[in-house]
Amino acid sequence: MSQPMPLFRSIRYTTWALCALGLLLSLGGLAAWGRGWLAPLALFGALTLLGWRDYTQTRHAILRNYPILGHLRFLLEFIRPEIRQYFVEGDLDAGEPFTRAQRNVVYQRAKGEPDVRPFGTKLDVGAKGYEWINHSLQTTKIGSHDFRIWIGGNPDAPAAGAMPCTQPYNASVFNISAMSFGALSANAILALNQGARIGVFAHDTGEGGISRYHLEHGGDLIWEIGSGYFGCRNADGSFNPERFARQAREPQVKMVEIKLSQGAKPGHGGVLPGAKVTPEIAAARGVPVGVDCVSPSSHSAFSTPVELLQFVGRLRELSGGKPTGFKLCIGHIWEWFGIVKAMLETGITPDFIVVDGAEGGTGAAPIEFADHMGAPVQEGLHLVHNTLIGAGLRERVKIGAAGKVINSFDLARMFALGADWCNSGRGFMMALGCIQAQVCHTGLCPTGITTQDPRRERALAVGDKAPRVAQYHANTLHALKELLQAAGLMHPDQLSTHHIVRRIDSERIRLLSAIMPTIRPGALLDDLAQQHNVYRLYWPLADAHHFAPHMPAAGELPALAAMRPTVAGRPASAVQIAEALTQRRAPHPTPLTRLVPEQSNAHRAIPSSTTPAHVPSEWTESGDAPAPAPAPARAVREDLDV
Repeated sequence: MSQPMPLFRSIRYTTWALCALGLLLSLGGLAAWGRGWLAPLALFGALTLLGWRDYTQTRHAILRNYPILGHLRFLLEFIRPEIRQYFVEGDLDAGEPFTRAQRNVVYQRAKGEPDVRPFGTKLDVGAKGYEWINHSLQTTKIGSHDFRIWIGGNPDAPAAGAMPCTQPYNASVFNISAMSFGALSANAILALNQGARIGVFAHDTGEGGISRYHLEHGGDLIWEIGSGYFGCRNADGSFNPERFARQAREPQVKMVEIKLSQGAKPGHGGVLPGAKVTPEIAAARGVPVGVDCVSPSSHSAFSTPVELLQFVGRLRELSGGKPTGFKLCIGHIWEWFGIVKAMLETGITPDFIVVDGAEGGTGAAPIEFADHMGAPVQEGLHLVHNTLIGAGLRERVKIGAAGKVINSFDLARMFALGADWCNSGRGFMMALGCIQAQVCHTGLCPTGITTQDPRRERALAVGDKAPRVAQYHANTLHALKELLQAAGLMHPDQLSTHHIVRRIDSERIRLLSAIMPTIRPGALLDDLAQQHNVYRLYWPLADAHHFAPHMPAAGELPALAAMRPTVAGRPASAVQIAEALTQRRAPHPTPLTRLVPEQSNAHRAIPSSTTPAHVPSEWTESGDAPAPAPAPARAVREDLDV
C-alpha cells in the first residue's frame, strides 16, 4: 500500500503553501525594508490563517482537501445563475422560470421602448406544442385597448342568485396578481398601486392584509382573505366580522377574494418568522410584533362546500354588496364539484373565481410543491369553465386566471380557454425591475422588490417604477388589441379554443377545440351518460355538505365496465370507487390520464362555420366515454391533419 504524500508535497495544498511562503517573504521584507511590506504581510497572513481554518474544519470536505482554493468552487456556484443569465443563456433557452426573451418583452414594454423583432421569429414553428392564433382576411378596427368586464352583474342587469352583489366592478382584463406586503417591500407595493391607479386596473393585496402602502396612492384593490384572516382576525386567528366590515367598506376596496389555495404551494400554508414581523407588517396583518405569523393550510371559518358558499354570501353582505369570490388551484376534482353542487343547492354563487395554476410563483415554496403539486392553469381553467357551463351557472360567475401570464399571447390563450380576465404577478415584478435573481426568500433581493431591508428597498424608486407598471399594462393590452384585430374580433371575450392551433407533432396540428371537446350547457343537470369520464365518475361522488367523496349507492354511477378501475379483475362498483377514494388507497380512478379534456365556449357567440365537426377518435381510447354522434360536416375541420 502506497504511503500518503507529505502535506506540502500534495498539489491540493499548493495554494496554501504559496500563501505561507508569501507570509514568510513578507516578514522578511518587513524586517529588511520596513512598513511598505505591511499590506502583503496582512494579505498573506490572512490567507494562511484561512488555509489553516479550512484544513481543520469538518463541515466541508472540499475545503479540507483544497484549503483556500476550495472557496473558488463556492464562489462560482454562488454566481452561477448570473453567469448563465448574462453570458450563457440564449434568448429562447428554458429560463427559470422565464426565458430572456420573455423578460425582455416585459422590460421593453414597461420602459416604453420598441418591442418589435427584425428578421422573423426565433421560435421553432415545427416543434411539438407550438401554438398560434388563426387570423382573418376580414380584420377589425378596435377603438381602444382598454378592454373591460363587469364583475358582479352590471348596472343594467343586477347579479342573480341569493345574496347578490349590489356594487359591481368594471375591471380591466389584465390586473396585478396577489402579492403581500411582507413578501414585497413597501416601495414595491407603493409603485404597484400607483401604477394601478395611473393605468386604472386592479391591484390584489395578497393575503397579508391591507397596509398603509396599499392605500397611499388610491389604486383599486382586490382584498384577498387567506386562512390567517389577516386584517380581519381575532387574537386566536379566527375570523372577525366587525374588523372585516370596517376594512372592506373602504372605497378603495373594489372586490373581496377568499384564498382557498395558491398555485405555487396549494394546501401548504406558511409561516412568517417573528424576526420578520415588523411593526408595519404587524399593523397590516393584525398580529403581534415579533411573533411568528402563521397562515394555516386550511380555513377555520368553514369546513364544507355549503359553508364556503355561505361564507361568500356573508362577506358580500358585510362588504356592502361588493363582488366576492374565491381563488383556488384545482386539486381533488370531487371537491370542486362539491362546491358547484353547493352553489346549486344554496343559490349562492361567487361573483368570480380565480383559477391559479400550479406554475404560479411565490417567494418560497418547497421544491416538490412547486414542481408536482396541483393542476396547471390550462387543466384547472378548463375544468372550472366547463363545470360552470354544465351546471348552468357560467353566466353568473366570472373567471380570472393566473399562472405565467406575461405577454399578449398568454392573455389571448387564457381568454380562449375560458378566462374573463387574467392576473400577473411576476410580470408586474419584472416591470418594477426584477431580474429573476430568485433570492426572494432571503431578503437579499438586488432590486429592492422582495426585501424588508431599508437599504436595499431604497434602490427601488417609486416615482420611476410606477409609470413603468402602467406602461407594461397598457402596452401589453395594446398588443392584445392588435392580435384581436388580426383575428377579426372586437373583444377578448370572443376568443375561444376554435381560434388557437397547436402542433401535435411534426406532421399533425389540431385546433385546441378538438383537443379539448366541449360540454353541453346544462349537461350536469341532465344525463351524464354522454359526458366524459371526469364527470361521470366524479360528479356523483361530490357532495355539497362534505369535501370528502360521499358513498353513493350501487348503481348511482354509470355501469360501464370500460370506464372503471378493476378489483380482482372485475369492474369496480361505485361503492368500491368511493370507498377507495375515502381511504386514500386509490386517489384517482384509472384510466384517467387527462384532468379535463372537455371544454365549452357555448356562452360565447361562435360562427357555425367554425364549430367542431366531430370529436377525434383519440378521445374514445383507453376506456374514455364514447364520442357523441358526429354532427353534419362543417366547412372547417377541427383536426386539420397535414
